[in-house]
Amino acid sequence: MPTKDILKKVRKVEITTRRAVNDLVGGEYHSVFKGRGMEFDEVRHYTAGDPVNSIDWKVTARTGTPFVKRFVEERELTVILAVDVSASHGFGSSLRSKKDIIVELGALLAFSAIRNNDRVGLLTFSDKVEKYIPPKKGRSHGMRVLSELVMMERSSSGTSISDALDYLGRVEKSRGIIFLISDFIDEGYEKQVNILSKKHDLLLMRVRDKMETQLPAHGLIDLQDAETGEIYTVDPADRRWHETFSEIIRLKEAAWSDFIKKHRLDSIDIDTETSYLVPLRNFFRQRSKRY
Repeated sequence: MPTKDILKKVRKVEITTRRAVNDLVGGEYHSVFKGRGMEFDEVRHYTAGDPVNSIDWKVTARTGTPFVKRFVEERELTVILAVDVSASHGFGSSLRSKKDIIVELGALLAFSAIRNNDRVGLLTFSDKVEKYIPPKKGRSHGMRVLSELVMMERSSSGTSISDALDYLGRVEKSRGIIFLISDFIDEGYEKQVNILSKKHDLLLMRVRDKMETQLPAHGLIDLQDAETGEIYTVDPADRRWHETFSEIIRLKEAAWSDFIKKHRLDSIDIDTETSYLVPLRNFFRQRSKRY
């Protein structure tokens, strides 16, 4: 993509998400996500009622007077966007593909973090890690993340969520918030999700197209597996095929629901035909009630 076209698209995405960023940072985002814990602020003289375990014994021994450590909540967050760039995200039966939605979602989350003075980083992956940008603060860094989202490319058509999560587990040592954005067509990543979710605040954002769960009632349809290249011609009006397809979808949804509950994960479903702001706001509001 020529540089001029990239800049034009970056600007368009920035404008599209700006208002949503103001809404999220002004309300839900700031209240929902907590800092990494408590950070040291100062020492002060001990007063009656202070917890004994807050006494700074070194300062107390040196001065001969009891002192306690004072801590404050560390508001600063580290936000990582882990974005699946595999071939299946180019699919779209409506005006926008899954990739279009993913770019806007990533931009919205990145600029929400930057506006909240948090650090934000980016990991893009296919069946391997494609690119990693360590988390930093600042608008210029946010624009770099957005540019990478717009330009994101893959060297392979496959997907490996497990490899991406393994990589994040190695490079992100401190606790952070990880938004894993994918259609989750891949399998075999349960172990890595379980490990990473114990150390980080892991949120799954599942982006799907309507035709992946509901096909038209009439007409022959050629379906191509974006990651293997195989093409299948199907007739949605065929009752047996329709029943088989519906059962496959039902089983997949049941497995997804069981997976989320088993690991006590937060997840958000986003589709390409409706605004992603509604499920995002609903998620933030529900989560704020728990914290």
